[in-house]
Amino acid sequence: MNLLHDVLDSLPDGEGVHICIGPHWTAVVIEVEGQRHCGLASTLSGSHVHGVPDVPQAGQLEGLTGRELAALILSEQPTLVSVGTAAVNALLPRQPDTWREINAEEVIAEHGRGKTVALIGHFPFTNRLRPRVGKLHVLELDPQPGDLPVSAASEILPKADVVAITSMTLMNRTLDGLLKLCDPQSLIILLGPTTPLSPVLFDYGIDLLCGSVVTDIQPVLRTVRQAGNFRQVHKAGVRLVSVAQFGADVGAAHIPSV
Repeated sequence: MNLLHDVLDSLPDGEGVHICIGPHWTAVVIEVEGQRHCGLASTLSGSHVHGVPDVPQAGQLEGLTGRELAALILSEQPTLVSVGTAAVNALLPRQPDTWREINAEEVIAEHGRGKTVALIGHFPFTNRLRPRVGKLHVLELDPQPGDLPVSAASEILPKADVVAITSMTLMNRTLDGLLKLCDPQSLIILLGPTTPLSPVLFDYGIDLLCGSVVTDIQPVLRTVRQAGNFRQVHKAGVRLVSVAQFGADVGAAHIPSV
């Protein structure tokens, strides 16, 4: 929670313009100093108990300020956490001079050659990565064959040379605890379209942030509304970018200070 509060404290304010909660993705558009920016986050589902709303403020969210929307990342309602996370991504200042086209899979493979790699989350590249590194541990809330339960994190993470963590851990509030388990000398990557490209996260030991930036707002909103998956949302107008901590050896490029 300290991590989340620090990210929130770093944000500018703005005016909420549009909120779109699709079944797979949530998009929030906020106007900051005359510029409209859109942020994305995976949509978390509520309990769907009859008569209990997933979004108690439904129909009123666009009356909140940007920082009020971002603060919903602290909510106990899963769908509101998605709104808050997307608002954080909309409010973060755009710094294109720090963005790089870095392939996280290649960074993990390069640094994990002959070493121990831990993935928090079963990523699409997991099977391709396994023969390219020394030893691969995959920790999952819903383990697939060959995966370990997340409860094994306290045993696995301190011994890992490379740790790649899904940004979903930011939304379920386990990221702070996972980072504390990592060896300070390991390479730590936070990845996924939900990832906030916030330099505040470097203060918590993360070396590389791999996230997304919406480049064409209206097509993205339309695709989110129509239940698009990320491949479709990406094609509609999203750029995948990475930001590295100054001086971090990520192999693909030396990244300037942010």
